[in-house]
Amino acid sequence: MSSSADIKDTSVEHGSSTKQDQELLVEQTVKPVSKFTRWYRSPLFNVIIVGLISFTQPGIWNALNNTGAGGQQEPYLVNGANSLTFGIMVFGCSLFGILANKIGIKTVLIIGTLGYAPYSASLYVNNRYGTEWFVLFGGATCGIAASALWASEGAIALGYGDVKDRGKFTGIWLGLRELGQLIGASITLSLNVGSQARGKVGYSTYLVLIALQCLGLPLALLISPPHKVIKSNGERLRGPLSSKKKVTLKDEFRKIWKLFKRREMFLLVPILIGFQWNGTYLGIYMTKYFSVRSRALGSLTSGIAATFANIFWGWFYDLKVLKRPTLAKICWGLFVVVMLASFGWQVANEKLYSSTVPRTTLDWDLPGFGRGFASMVVLRFFNESHYMFVYWLIGTFFDDLETLTLAVGIVRSFESIGSCVAFGIGASQVSPMVNLIIAFAMFGLTIPATSFVVFMVPERPVHLRKIEDGSSSEGETEPVVVSKAAGAIDGPHA
Repeated sequence: MSSSADIKDTSVEHGSSTKQDQELLVEQTVKPVSKFTRWYRSPLFNVIIVGLISFTQPGIWNALNNTGAGGQQEPYLVNGANSLTFGIMVFGCSLFGILANKIGIKTVLIIGTLGYAPYSASLYVNNRYGTEWFVLFGGATCGIAASALWASEGAIALGYGDVKDRGKFTGIWLGLRELGQLIGASITLSLNVGSQARGKVGYSTYLVLIALQCLGLPLALLISPPHKVIKSNGERLRGPLSSKKKVTLKDEFRKIWKLFKRREMFLLVPILIGFQWNGTYLGIYMTKYFSVRSRALGSLTSGIAATFANIFWGWFYDLKVLKRPTLAKICWGLFVVVMLASFGWQVANEKLYSSTVPRTTLDWDLPGFGRGFASMVVLRFFNESHYMFVYWLIGTFFDDLETLTLAVGIVRSFESIGSCVAFGIGASQVSPMVNLIIAFAMFGLTIPATSFVVFMVPERPVHLRKIEDGSSSEGETEPVVVSKAAGAIDGPHA
């Protein structure tokens, strides 16, 4: 085994490392660890746990929401509560992104597991007893929790792993989230399979889903703080989040504002706001035209489509066949063409169903079901593809965990603006066609700005903190590497 002097001489291969980096590096590599510890502290394990947390929280929320109006007979109260949720998140996501750099990303993640179950409980009480105020209260608790969860889970999924693994890790995270929708929707379908008419789901559905959401807190306790995460080569995560560098809230607000002013961030604002709108319309569409069991089937099928999207794009984005700039252009071009075609198809469906007398009820035993159902599944698939694409884009621009945490907070805040306004319109009892046309127009408005961002995608992300500190140039994006020190401590690797 090499001596500590040998480690100090050979472990740092990046010439611009600071004295603090070198001290931290030696501290991180002198203690031997067991195979179990390396697995438990690995980026992959932590991303899987984050995915399971997402499964129990927004995954179950999505399972209820994709049945149409949280399973209720009318969409207006639930859309009002959802608008309140996303209204809180407009400011909450960026605030918790800042707090994550101050109080720790694990603490913020734990806070994010505390507010979803009260919202689902409020839907149960409303479904069974007709209580309305509790739904709005649940929407508020969900907004606070979702702000914390959304700001932290994306940063962990993107920031804990290496750049080459970000597509895969994002796919695991979002794919496990959709597992919540798959299980929740399966339960909903099994409990409501005999309901051929329009209406609301049975109240027993909520009890099972609430129990699943209560698992989020114990799972959050398994997450490793950034400074304890061990990569496959023995290196620990670097940067202020991992080295426990003292930061102030004023510094973090300054950094998030400076980050937002970068072109690759503020040009994403239109797609972050505009792409969410059709999700609200689809909830109204399911409620207005589908039977209870078909809504449950729609939620299940949406989960399957979204899971496939996460798996496929997670694999595709990490392919080495195409360079990242080329990959970004091809994917965005595909999204634009398919989404415009899908919106045109949905406008035709909405016009047909809204003008039919007597009122249309789409059930799998009735003719015409496939046409209306398929258009919904296609839109759900590409909505999830959009999530993958946006987070992958962010990962192509930035390399350090601190910047990624702030960037995810910005992304989630502007997504919340779009969802807040969309659900607000959905709660105002405007016609489904008006809601759909607004969603169509909003997507069209996102195309020019997002195209500019796509053409800015680099082959390698930048380590923004190093650039600002003057320790590397924008072209020098490779992190400090631990090689011989890790080998000396942990032994040879296969």
